[in-house]
Amino acid sequence: MMDGKRIAVVLPAYNAAKTLQQTYDEIPMDIVDDVILTDDASKDNTAELARSLGIHVIEHNRNRGYGGNQKTCYESALARGADIIIMLHPDYQYSPRLIRAMAAMLTSGHYDVVIASRILGKGALKGGMPLYKYVANRALTLTQNILMNAKLSEYHTGYRGWRKEVLEALPLDLCSDDFVFDNQMLAQVVNAGFTIGEISCPTRYFAEASSINFRRSVKYGLGVLKTSAAYRLNRLGIYRDKIFRK
Repeated sequence: MMDGKRIAVVLPAYNAAKTLQQTYDEIPMDIVDDVILTDDASKDNTAELARSLGIHVIEHNRNRGYGGNQKTCYESALARGADIIIMLHPDYQYSPRLIRAMAAMLTSGHYDVVIASRILGKGALKGGMPLYKYVANRALTLTQNILMNAKLSEYHTGYRGWRKEVLEALPLDLCSDDFVFDNQMLAQVVNAGFTIGEISCPTRYFAEASSINFRRSVKYGLGVLKTSAAYRLNRLGIYRDKIFRK
């Protein structure tokens, strides 16, 4: 616990057996009360390894996609009594050691949401982010900040923390089950007026780290632009997208 708040770390996993142990070993268990892994029908022994580490495991009997996996993670964390939920990829691309700092920002009462940014500082390219992904990240983020009247350093990190009140308020069931889920969720956060904090995070790109290919990256980018445009039209009262139901 931290400041009387129960902290859960959720791990949306797909074929993460090669990196799960490294990720788990760096989670600060002195403050973390619960670690939950949702296995999205992996083809390796991710679930078996997670259980051997003492992690609470939920297995999908079919692949539900990145967004669908996160939905299960959040539902489970809330059902198990979490006050603060940190979503961390188990592929060791992000540093689990920052969980403590992210949790502190959330328990302080200053922020409802915290994202670990690869762009703050110079960690992205130094950590091996492909140049085309870095350029696309910067271009998409600039466009999103303009359309959403926000000021974030990036919208595309997979390392995020939430107060339970945020997860309980957002209609996540209306979001995509694909990779654009992350962006739709942040758009919902901005639309609902929750406060967002950022922390700089080093990143690692290596063979075992998860990454989508160029074709899916293009699909993701178009989905991001659609989400931001829908947000702006919704705020102007021109078009009401279903994800902004509340």
